[in-house]
Amino acid sequence: MIHINLLPEEYRRKARTPLKVTLAVAAAAGVNTLLLAWFAWLALGVMAEINSERAVLQTELDGLTPQVAYHRSLETERRSFSAREETLAAITANRINWTKKLDELVTVINSGGEGERHYVWLDDLNVTQVTDPRSKSAGSVRAAGHSGSAKFDQIANFLEDLEKSPFIEAFEPPAAPEGTQASEDKELIPPVVWSFPLQLNLKSPEQRGGKPPADKTPAKPAADQPATPSAAQTPAPAPGAGAAPAEAGQSSKEAQR
Repeated sequence: MIHINLLPEEYRRKARTPLKVTLAVAAAAGVNTLLLAWFAWLALGVMAEINSERAVLQTELDGLTPQVAYHRSLETERRSFSAREETLAAITANRINWTKKLDELVTVINSGGEGERHYVWLDDLNVTQVTDPRSKSAGSVRAAGHSGSAKFDQIANFLEDLEKSPFIEAFEPPAAPEGTQASEDKELIPPVVWSFPLQLNLKSPEQRGGKPPADKTPAKPAADQPATPSAAQTPAPAPGAGAAPAEAGQSSKEAQR
């Protein structure tokens, strides 16, 4: 059946939204508001926590920065000292305590037992040391030696004692003994003097430091070059041969002094 409302517009009953729909819409709006507030609080809380941790880490980093700089300075200093240590080690390996070596040489000279084994003195002592690694020779010690005995084997005894002493640790073994005999002069003490050259070649720094020597091929003597005869192969000269009497007298006077 059709209803017609003849009342004026201002007197007509207006249509209203149902209460259930209104409540449902209000509840949905409230839930959405709560969800948005919870997400906002969660986001702000996480951001605040992150900012707090970031501030703590930045504080720790600011505290570690001087330590890192100090560590880097120590590392630089360590490398500098390491380079100095290597330089000092190289210098030490090439250095020889010549004061100690001279004392050892004097000990060998004085251990002859007053002529029982040998009676030797030196006129001079020349030392050369080469630090250039490209050089074939590291240096040498040369001296003009004299033996105050008519027995030539005392020179061999002296060289043997020298080879067994600590002095020879920095040198190559000495060559075979050789020398010349001065004329006999009974007015001098000793009356007979043998003159012999003393030459000792230094070992390389690698050999003195206990390292294996460098690969060096020794030079072979020429086939037509005669070998130097040693005193054991050369017969002793007759009286009056060899050095001049004046030289023997001078050496004998040095021995008396």
